[in-house]
Amino acid sequence: MKLWDKGFSTDKKIDHFTVGNDRELDLHLAKYDVIASKAHAKMLGKIGLISPKETKELVDELDIIEARIKKGTFTIEPSFEDMHSKIEYMLTLSLGDTGKKIHTARSRNDQVLVAMHLYLKDELTEIKSMTKSLFDLLLEKAEEHKKVMLPGYTHLQIAMPSSFGLWFSAYAESLIDDLYFVEAAYKVANQNPMGSAAGYGSSFGIDRSFTTNELGFETLKYNVVAAQMSRGKVEKATAFGMANIAATLSKMAMDICLYMSQNFNFISFPDELTTGSSIMPHKKNPDVFELVRGKCNKLQSIPNQLTLVINNLPSGYHRDLQLVKEIIIPAIQDMKACLEILTFSLKEIRVNKEILEDPKYDYLFSVDTLNELVQNGMPFRDAYKKMGIEINEGTFTPKRDIHHSHEGSLGNLCLNEIRKKMSKV
Repeated sequence: MKLWDKGFSTDKKIDHFTVGNDRELDLHLAKYDVIASKAHAKMLGKIGLISPKETKELVDELDIIEARIKKGTFTIEPSFEDMHSKIEYMLTLSLGDTGKKIHTARSRNDQVLVAMHLYLKDELTEIKSMTKSLFDLLLEKAEEHKKVMLPGYTHLQIAMPSSFGLWFSAYAESLIDDLYFVEAAYKVANQNPMGSAAGYGSSFGIDRSFTTNELGFETLKYNVVAAQMSRGKVEKATAFGMANIAATLSKMAMDICLYMSQNFNFISFPDELTTGSSIMPHKKNPDVFELVRGKCNKLQSIPNQLTLVINNLPSGYHRDLQLVKEIIIPAIQDMKACLEILTFSLKEIRVNKEILEDPKYDYLFSVDTLNELVQNGMPFRDAYKKMGIEINEGTFTPKRDIHHSHEGSLGNLCLNEIRKKMSKV
């Protein structure tokens, strides 16, 4: 069944190519098409295009379909083009002519739009929640290990003293920046495009404010052409939000892979969270974190992929826009999987409390030793040269009893202030 069926069929090759994997992807969106259809039916009843009896019948039948979707028994067979055609078929099968009235004053185009907006609102809310769970865990680990020293590196060279408290809370605070982008994407998604029909509105006197309130949107996407142009744009905004989280997770995963290696030996994980080698019995590989790194690097390419699909399209609908679903929906699933597995794994992280006992880390304290000379009256440049000479001659003696007290330093992590920042997001 096709919503645009005019009594003739297209070539099977054309069908296969144009439908693509929409049936599979639409299983993620079907619930939202039903929710939007219920609001649409109520609106049609409100303005008198269908009777109160027809409105109730449509809403009741849509409730039954929604229950099937939630149970996982809703399917889209090859004889249907997409979720829209299957749902309308089910309504018509049960209600006859009343079922055929559901498409009054709308287009499949704004059906896709509103379903995607509703879907993205839910998914972005879940991503925010999962990011907050990871944030809470990172701050918990920062508090637990705040006194355990860790070498800081620049250019992959030993640089200055750090701590696990700094390391964990650095990634926690970075996630706040990422959620600013996610929140921006949510605001883009939180605009009702329903009622724009094929992109130019309708001659029916529909009530778009009613469906906006019914569906829980913050506002309308008022201009019907602007509503149409949000197709691809709302997905791209979501992708930018996820790409920022992915950049943070990828960097942390890289740190973990590095720190787990025998050359560093800063951290470890229980055997059940690592994998082995088929020929090397000593191996404990960080496969989980390597896959997080790889998946998150892929996620950072999603905004560009969407740009390449939608970038040179004029206003109005074009079939190219169908392709954004197959980019954004799997990306969302990958994003959630990475957040979930990192939170699960980091609960079991073990930190090495004796890293700085190794004499190769003595040079971490050169700056603090230099600063003590400055505090005792020596000009900074003279102290810097003196320290350089001692290091070159091998006579450098590090000052290990360091005191960093300013906001955000290893002696003053400001964890409560970071929590307050997150609470505002």
